[in-house]
Amino acid sequence: MVLLGAPGAGKGTQAKLIEERRRIRQLSTGDILRSAVERGTPLGRTARSYMDAGQLVPDEVMLDLIRETIGSGAYGSGFILDGFPRTIAQAEGLDRLLADMDSGLDAVISIEVPDASIIQRLGDRCTCEQCGELYNLSSRPPKKPGVCDRCGGGLVRREDDAPQTVARRLEVYHRQTEPLKAYYAERRLLRTIDGDRDVESIYGDLEKAWGPGGWELDLQAGG
Repeated sequence: MVLLGAPGAGKGTQAKLIEERRRIRQLSTGDILRSAVERGTPLGRTARSYMDAGQLVPDEVMLDLIRETIGSGAYGSGFILDGFPRTIAQAEGLDRLLADMDSGLDAVISIEVPDASIIQRLGDRCTCEQCGELYNLSSRPPKKPGVCDRCGGGLVRREDDAPQTVARRLEVYHRQTEPLKAYYAERRLLRTIDGDRDVESIYGDLEKAWGPGGWELDLQAGG
């Protein structure tokens, strides 16, 4: 499954809940990229050469990392892609990769949240500097201010969550990534969910979709 949505729509939160409750692993391209670079694998060294030069890691390298990760057997029960693909070219590359592996996507779920809500939501967001756990001071605050419930680490606000920066990130999303909704709707894979609600309500829709009968939730394909 691919989770789509603007930055701050809650994709990462929902992916972690599915992973914990359904044992379907989250495949974060950011995590596998960092891991490959830290371990110094051949692909990690290739990626690092671009990063050290201040360049974006090419789609081909990212797709090879995904192929390597899926091929390891660690994702035999399925996976959730969060944050990839971001462009039509990446989606086409992912389709080819999965076809080569005799696999494919079951569904693409777009979590829909208005821009104004995202700007407010990200302004209230903070992250544990040790384990990366996310909190929202309005909707999901830590039990103790400034301290992570999970590991006790300190909570920090990301510079790219400032309102002006978020607005620019949303512009990029609407221009580059939102066209993926039409791409996947044409392939009858797209489902949309109202993400401007509490975490458990959104997860409830996802849980129904992962029910025994498959994608049972009556979501409007194509939005």
